[in-house]
Amino acid sequence: MAWEKHSYRVGSSIGGFDTIPTAPDELATFINASRKQIEPWLSAVFQAEHLNLLIGNGFTSAIAAAAGASGTGMSKVAFGTPFDTAINANADATAKAMGRGEANIEDQFRSAMAVEEGLNVIEPSKAVDVKKAIDAQLKTFLDSVLATERGIANTTDNNKKLDSEQLLTSFLLSFASRAASRERLHIFTSNYDRLIERGCDLAGLRIIDRFVGALNPIFRSTRVDVDMHYNPPGIRGEPRFMEGVIRLTKLHGSLDWHFYNTDRRMRRIAIPFGAPSDHTDMPKQPIDTVMVYPNPAKDVETTEYPYAELFRDFAAAICRPNSVVVTYGYGFGDDHINRVLLDMLAIPSTHLVIMIRSGKRAEDFCKQTRDAQVSLLVGHFADLTALVQNYLPKPALDYITGRWTELLKQRAISDSSTPAASSSPSTPPF
Repeated sequence: MAWEKHSYRVGSSIGGFDTIPTAPDELATFINASRKQIEPWLSAVFQAEHLNLLIGNGFTSAIAAAAGASGTGMSKVAFGTPFDTAINANADATAKAMGRGEANIEDQFRSAMAVEEGLNVIEPSKAVDVKKAIDAQLKTFLDSVLATERGIANTTDNNKKLDSEQLLTSFLLSFASRAASRERLHIFTSNYDRLIERGCDLAGLRIIDRFVGALNPIFRSTRVDVDMHYNPPGIRGEPRFMEGVIRLTKLHGSLDWHFYNTDRRMRRIAIPFGAPSDHTDMPKQPIDTVMVYPNPAKDVETTEYPYAELFRDFAAAICRPNSVVVTYGYGFGDDHINRVLLDMLAIPSTHLVIMIRSGKRAEDFCKQTRDAQVSLLVGHFADLTALVQNYLPKPALDYITGRWTELLKQRAISDSSTPAASSSPSTPPF
C-alpha cells in the first residue's frame, strides 16, 4: 500500500486520498463513507483478548493543540561544554543508526551522560562540569514538560479547556471500557508528562501500576496482578471485577519519579499536574533524582533498573496470542520498542493498529511486517478530533445501544414472519 497523505487500511478495505473535502456537505459524505469501513473494524479489533495501547509524544501534542497550548519541544540544545561537538556527533550517529533521522534532545542526553560517566573514570574534575551542564538542561527540559501541562490545565479559553478534556477522556474510554471479565487495557507510553493520569482522573478510571503505597508510593519489582473487585449486594462468595480499571506502564520514566540514593529506592512524588517550575518537590539536580530516560541505542541499556522490569512488562503483555497493540502519536523512533513490536507480530494471531499523522519511520517499519496483521490510519484519519468524533467505536460497555440493536433485530424478524394482510377475509394466512 502506498502511503498517501490521508489513508486507511482496515481489514480488506483500503482508501488513500491526497486531499480531504472542505465543503461541509462533501466532508460529511466523505466521513460517513469512511466510517462505515473503519468503525466496525476497530470495534472488532478492540474486543481482542489482550488489548494494549502505546502512546507517544504526538498524543500530548494533539491534546495541547486542542487546548491552545504548545507541546514540549524535543529540539537539540547546547550544553556549553568543551565536549559539545563530540556529544552532538555521537547523538547524530546513533540516531542515524536507529533509523530515526536527525537527533533530538534525548539523544543528546544519552551521549552527554555517557561522556560524564567516562570522565568520572579518567578525569573526575571535568566530569563535574559536564554533570552541571546536564543538570541545567534537564531542569530546562522538565520545566518545558511542566509548561505543557500548565498550558493544558490552565488555558484561559473555557471552550478549548472543555474540548480538550472531552477529547482526552473520550479517547481513553473508547479503549478502557471493556467488560470487567476481560483482561484490563494496558497502556504503555514513552512520555514523561502525566496527561494519561490526568485523563484517568477526569474519566474516573483506576490505574494499576508497579507503585505500591499511599503516602509515598514505592516502585516494586514484584509484578503482582492485583485487581479490584466487590461483592454485589445479596450475593456471598461471588466477587465481581470492577469496571474502569487499566494498567499503566511508563517505559521511559516519568516527571514525578525520583530515585533516592539513601535507600536505593524509586518513589513517585506528589507533584501537581502543571505545577510551577519552582515547586518544592522539583529536583535541583535532576540527573541524580528524576528518572528521565534517554532513547537507548544499545539493548544493554534497557537492563538497568527500573527499565528491565518495565520492558519485561511490555514484552509479556503484547507477545502472546490474540494480542492487539494500538499506537497513537508514536513515531517508531525507538528501536528497543520497535523490536518488541516485531517480535509480537511473529505470532500469527496478533495485530497492530497504527494511528499516525505522518511519518517515514512508520512506513519503513511497516515494510518489515505482513499487511494482514497491520491496520493503518494516517493523516486525517489519525487526527485526534476527527478520530474521536467519527471513527473510534463507542465504549464497549454501551449496553443501551447494544440492547437497542438487538431489539430492532428481533422486531425485524418478527415483522418479516407476520403474514401480510389479505384482501380476502376468507383466504387463510397459509
